[in-house]
Order: sequence, then C-alpha cells, then structure tokens
Amino acid sequence: QLQLVESGGGLVQAGDSLRLSCAASGRTFSFYNMAWFRQAPGKEREFIAAERWSGGRTSYADSVKGRFTISRDNAKNTADLQMNGLKPEDTAVYYCAADYTNWGNRKSDYRYWGQGTQVTVSS
Repeated sequence: QLQLVESGGGLVQAGDSLRLSCAASGRTFSFYNMAWFRQAPGKEREFIAAERWSGGRTSYADSVKGRFTISRDNAKNTADLQMNGLKPEDTAVYYCAADYTNWGNRKSDYRYWGQGTQVTVSS
C-alpha cells in the first residue's frame, strides 16, 4: 500500500500563492504516477495536474494552466503543487493521487488517494 498525506492548505487572498505538498510512504514512490485533484462544495472532484513517474511529462487542466505547477522530489518522496495567482474559484479540498500503471485525468486512473487539504481563497 502507498500512503499519501497532503499538507499546505489554508486561507489566502485572491492573487496570493500557496504550495501544497503530498508526502508518500509505504512503497517506492519514484515508480508511481502522481496527480492532483480538487473538489469544491457541491461539485464533482476534478483533475488539476499530473506528472508521470519518469521523463518529467506533465499535464494540466485548462483552468489552472499557467498558474499551477506540479513537481516531485523522488529523493524526499514528495509531490508538490505550486499555485500562483489564486482565485476564489480555486477554493476546494485538494487531493493528491497516485497509481503505478495509469496516468490520466480521470479519478478512476488512480488507485491511491490522500485525505485532502482545504484551500480557501477570499476575494
């Protein structure tokens, strides 16, 4: 089993930046594809960004492209999401996810999930 724990959420103002971190344990993290999703109240969980386990290939949702950056540090077993230019519509619970085989933008692509961290952006 791979365990994932998110941190770094909080309350910020529009235009601010925030960096979320996902700490992995239990398996060899470097072999897993990683992703970030978010879920706002009353809405479906949506894809934000993903990074393949090797080669540095990344993918982003159009809503965050140019503002958010996904990265990973395999030596530290962490995956981060740098969020710049935050907007009130970015308010949501943010989840990191991982899978050994799949890499995509669907919830079903990922087997392992963290418990989520709340991000609130005030206007």
